[in-house]
Amino acid sequence: MADYPPFMNAYGNVTKILNKIKDAKTPERFSQDYLGTVLGFTGGSATPFIPLAKRLGLISSDGAPTPLYGQFRNDATSQQAMAQAIRNGYPELYKRNEFVHALDAKGLQGLIMETTGLSKESKTIGAIVGTFNALKAFANFELDEITAVETTTPVSEDDPQRKSMPEAPPRNSTSGSGFPLGLSYTINLNLPDTSDQAVFNAIFKSLKENLLQ
Repeated sequence: MADYPPFMNAYGNVTKILNKIKDAKTPERFSQDYLGTVLGFTGGSATPFIPLAKRLGLISSDGAPTPLYGQFRNDATSQQAMAQAIRNGYPELYKRNEFVHALDAKGLQGLIMETTGLSKESKTIGAIVGTFNALKAFANFELDEITAVETTTPVSEDDPQRKSMPEAPPRNSTSGSGFPLGLSYTINLNLPDTSDQAVFNAIFKSLKENLLQ
């Protein structure tokens, strides 16, 4: 059974538990006590949610909620997070078809039969299909691809790309044509409304010492 894609026989609980998770406070450990006492799922049929959540990457092996758990609770990233969780939990299905989530009921059932070797009449097949579809209702795979975060990789000093990057010419250097490059500045002053000559002397003295070098 450990080699089968994750599932719950009572897969109707998947939707109910996930909705509760979004509303409840994130625990330090997602334990059986938390599932029963805080979320209100005391029956044994809800117990398999914990190993399911671990395989999805929502909680770690020791029960601590992962960053993906937090992203699922965040309405702004919830659908993308669940799409990633499904990919985490069903890698064998995605190896055979990278668009598993787009398959119709017959296609999904056939792929699970192919992956597990189970017969069409197996209740486990129905439980895997039901669990997958319950999770998929919380996901948006198109949104996951559209909003992928672009990362910038730092370029090291020895990177060939860095060496090929043109560097800005130094001040007062010559251009490619051999002519010296000159820089000019325009300084606009708002002078105070005063007739005190000492004020003006101080302003222009400061300009000379700090800017006109």
